[in-house]
Amino acid sequence: MRSLALLLIAFAFALPARAEPLKIMAFGDSLVHGYGLPAGQPFPAQLEARLRDEGYEDVTVLNAGNSGDTTAAGLARVGWALADDPDAVIVVLGANDGLRGIEPSNTMENLDALLAELERAGLPVLLAGMLAPRNLGRDYAEAFDAVFPSLRDTYDPVYYPFFLEGVATVPELNQPDGIHPNAEGVATIVENILPKVEELILRARERSAAAEG
Repeated sequence: MRSLALLLIAFAFALPARAEPLKIMAFGDSLVHGYGLPAGQPFPAQLEARLRDEGYEDVTVLNAGNSGDTTAAGLARVGWALADDPDAVIVVLGANDGLRGIEPSNTMENLDALLAELERAGLPVLLAGMLAPRNLGRDYAEAFDAVFPSLRDTYDPVYYPFFLEGVATVPELNQPDGIHPNAEGVATIVENILPKVEELILRARERSAAAEG
C-alpha cells in the first residue's frame, strides 16, 4: 500500500500543471456587445468558444460591450467595468467616434486616459484599432487613423491594427446596415485576431506568475 501511495504521488507531480483560470474582458461598443446577433454569436462568445477549441479551457471572455458607446462613454464606465476583476482587457472603441465625425484629438484624449487607467490597474491590454469612414475626407481619415498607432507607441499594448480587417465592406459578412458584422463576420474577426489574443493570454499569465513569485 505504501509503495502504491508513493507511486500515485509521483504520478501526480509528473502531470502538467493546470493553468490558472483567466478572465479576459472585451470592452467596447456594439461590435463587442453583439448588435443584431443571436445569443452565442457576439464577439466575446465566439472568441471564448474558439479559445476552447485551441485548448484554453480555463479562459473566459466577458462581454463588457455597450452598443452606441463612443470613446468618451467607454472612458466614463471603464472604472465600474473593472469591478468584474478581469486579468486582461481587449479594447474595441472608436467606431462610433468615426461615424459621428468626432474630432480625432478627442478620441485620442479619451483612449489615452482609458489606457492609462488600465495601466495603473496593471492589466495587459489588446488594443484593436479602427479606421475612419472614408466619406469624411482625407484630412479627417489621416488624423483619425493615426490615433491608434500613436497609442501603441505610448503604451505598448498587444496591438491589432484594424478590428474589422477582412470584414468591413464585405457584404456577405455584414448585416443589412453594412456596418455591423453578422455571425460569419464575427467568426472571421475571431479567426484573424486569435494570434493577438493568444499573445495577450501569455502576457496575462506572465503577470500572474510574476505576482506570485
